[in-house]
Amino acid sequence: MTATLTLLFPSRVPAAPPAPLSSFDPRVKPLLAQMTLAEKIGQMTQAEHSRALETSTDVQDLFIGSVLSGGGSKPSGGNNPQTWADLYDKYQRQALKTRLRIPLLYGVDALHGNNDVAGAVLFPHNIGLGCTRDPDLVEKIGRITAEEVRATGINWTFAPCVTVPQDERWGRTYEGFSENPDIVQLLGAAAVRGLQGSILSDPLSIAACAKHFMGDGGTTFGTGQGGGLDQGDTRVDEATLRRLHLPGYISAIQAGVATIMPSYSSWNGVKCSANTHLLTGILKGELGFQGFLISDYNAITQITNNYKAAIGISINAGMDMAMEPNGYRSFIRNLTELVNEGTVPMSRIDDAVARILRVKFALGLMDSNRSVLANPSFQQSFGSADHRAVARQAVRESLVLLKNDRHALPLSKRAARIAVAGNSADDLGNQCGGWTVEWQGRSGAVTTGGTTLFAAISKAVGPNTTVTYSREGKNAAGADVGIVAIGETPYAEMKGDSRNLTLDAADQQAVANMKKAGLPVVMVLLSGRPMILGDILNQADAIVAAWLPGTEGEGVSDVLFGDFQPTGKLSFAWPRAMDQIPSHPGDANYNPLFPLGYGLTY
Repeated sequence: MTATLTLLFPSRVPAAPPAPLSSFDPRVKPLLAQMTLAEKIGQMTQAEHSRALETSTDVQDLFIGSVLSGGGSKPSGGNNPQTWADLYDKYQRQALKTRLRIPLLYGVDALHGNNDVAGAVLFPHNIGLGCTRDPDLVEKIGRITAEEVRATGINWTFAPCVTVPQDERWGRTYEGFSENPDIVQLLGAAAVRGLQGSILSDPLSIAACAKHFMGDGGTTFGTGQGGGLDQGDTRVDEATLRRLHLPGYISAIQAGVATIMPSYSSWNGVKCSANTHLLTGILKGELGFQGFLISDYNAITQITNNYKAAIGISINAGMDMAMEPNGYRSFIRNLTELVNEGTVPMSRIDDAVARILRVKFALGLMDSNRSVLANPSFQQSFGSADHRAVARQAVRESLVLLKNDRHALPLSKRAARIAVAGNSADDLGNQCGGWTVEWQGRSGAVTTGGTTLFAAISKAVGPNTTVTYSREGKNAAGADVGIVAIGETPYAEMKGDSRNLTLDAADQQAVANMKKAGLPVVMVLLSGRPMILGDILNQADAIVAAWLPGTEGEGVSDVLFGDFQPTGKLSFAWPRAMDQIPSHPGDANYNPLFPLGYGLTY
């Protein structure tokens, strides 16, 4: 047990803290003093890129401070770094035509690489990175992600997610590094350091956003959307909330995170986006957070049916910028009325705008000697071999070997024939999961480029080895070994909640078909969470949890063939059956199939 705990919580010398954002106040205050109410409220407003916004002059006319492209929202002229840069520049030029020439923050969900853009390198989702226990690697991934985001001009990502999922049925489980807050605290801070660099004004740095504050991973099943977990209610006392869900924010703030996104979810019946104690008392008061808070997509509308009242509640609670994708005009109108009526004090408006301006100054956007438009030279490394090499390393380190009977692994590259099967063996979409080009992701070919597991195996073997593929696992007789890659098809928030994590019948049949052929069977599971293995546990000779590895399938083949040892350790305990979900140490009859920190090697 001692060795396992060492692997769970590696020591690390803390990085030097960045300069506080309040150090920019001598530049912020004179600018704030020049601003009209309309200019201030414009800075507090974030609109969604859409054809309507793109063809209007609303960014200029309404002094809008930020634009976002939500999942699947892409330039109308095609999907590549240059079209994204052109889109960014179009909006940024509008902002520069305003009286005070305050540039935009442009936000995207770059969650496992710059995942909206064709040709980007996609890394393992956070659940896999949690299995690496490697903060230096996570920081390096953040740097590469920042570089590939800046190749499009964009300067802000809604990441990292420092949630601590407590129930694998939640469809956002894979966005969390671990069920354990210590692992989340370690790797969340590393992700912030990577995205923001040693100094935010570095042209290759972007603003990070720790999310979703707080307790989004602890909701009670049945309280969320569609009777599930997402956007539900976390029903715990404050001591438990702090112990489980606060550590990732403490380390992110210490790492200098510029922005934080409050959660859709509630804590004991009160929406986090409306909770003064959480947003102002804990975040801004107790923890001294000096950046700004950005609401989630239309989250303010969920506070109460009276939209104007909801705005007042959220802004007074401490929300600084409102993500109002299509309702930005209504938000501006209503907040203006609330200020004029005295419901929202001008001091709260000034505090919010000052926080937003701090981040813009820290990013160097306000420097007169620097262009805020996209730099075409940054596209040279986009999707590069060097970036893909780091992603391949991340895949290798994230794999967890759960079972290896009769030394089924590593495989020989000199085998006469290797039979490959399964729904995810030759499917880049399944391999990458949700938040891949489209919000929910999709099965099949995706425009990111990359290497499927089947292609990686075919490349790894010697010239005298034949590699065959059958989705159903048939026609494997006579092969030396069978590899079955199965698991979940892509999903993201809202649609990913599931009451049943048992592998589907087709997956189970593919393994059974391989077993009937009388050969050793290696099962590679691609999933966003632990799945119920059932009879497959006995049918497969070796089982590898590969999570959602991203574009670089060769990282999986590197381990299967023994070029690298498996080193990953589970970031979540692995349940035996659905009736063990949720279950955690200290619970009655706690007895997972594989405990947190488990992982074999060769």
